Amino acid sequence: MSTSKTTAGRNGTPRLKTPTDLGSNASRDIAGALNAILADTFALYLKTKNFHWHVSGPHFRDYHLLLDEQADQIFASTDVIAERVRKVGGNTLRSIGDISRQQRLADNDAAYVSPDDMLAELRDDNQRVVASMREAHGLCDEHEDVATASLLEVFIDEAERRVWFLYEAGRRGDPTGH
Repeated sequence: MSTSKTTAGRNGTPRLKTPTDLGSNASRDIAGALNAILADTFALYLKTKNFHWHVSGPHFRDYHLLLDEQADQIFASTDVIAERVRKVGGNTLRSIGDISRQQRLADNDAAYVSPDDMLAELRDDNQRVVASMREAHGLCDEHEDVATASLLEVFIDEAERRVWFLYEAGRRGDPTGH
């Protein structure tokens, strides 16, 4: 069996078709959910880097390094997600325009964002990504796609860790940490 086939798409142009044992509905549904997560992941990556570049104030070094580490982790997941879309028989994002059409996270083009607002916005966005991944995980369970579900579990854990760090970094407690 060959590893890929070329078929004609709607307009007669060649289209890749990756063999999968998932049904066509499962392939379509899972690829669609993953592409939406991928678009949000790219949007979150760019927002995290934007805030990394523009953070200021007394916690500059700590926040600058934290956001850089988080951006690296977020970016590292993009290739894994996109390749999973292809493995389940789907086509993935092709351009910035494609990303912007599918992303559900809001961009932030403000000239200035306070460090506290940066951390809160990234925390909330990471939580939204976690919710989307959990929803996609349920879809994977319905279609018995354990490989995609397993990847999502890892990415959920990573995003929850980012939420935790952003929460703690932005929290203002008393001197005992409460």
